[in-house]
Amino acid sequence: QVQLVESGGGLVQPGGSLRLSCAASGSFRSMSDMGWYRQAPGKQRELVAVITTGGSTNYADSVKGRFTISRDNAKNTVYLQMNNLKPEDTAAYYCNGDFVSRGGWTIRGYWGQGTQVTVSS
Repeated sequence: QVQLVESGGGLVQPGGSLRLSCAASGSFRSMSDMGWYRQAPGKQRELVAVITTGGSTNYADSVKGRFTISRDNAKNTVYLQMNNLKPEDTAAYYCNGDFVSRGGWTIRGYWGQGTQVTVSS
């Protein structure tokens, strides 16, 4: 069993910054590919950023140049640094991840409970 807990959300003014964290715990050997998604009211959940086991990253066009995803494998934690935030970034942000089990196979599709980000003046 794997648990993901996000933190770091809050209310910020346009142009401000936030850093989200996603801490993984439970019974696994290591994190595999990890990602951040977001869902605004009335909209579908969308991919924000992903980071592979090897550290390769990919971003939604809407956040390129403003958001940075990173990982600390020793701490089993993934981060999302969000700069120059815009009102349209307002959403619940969710961490998603795949893990390598203690037996060595990949276990997929774990989600955190989400953290709210509100960008407003």
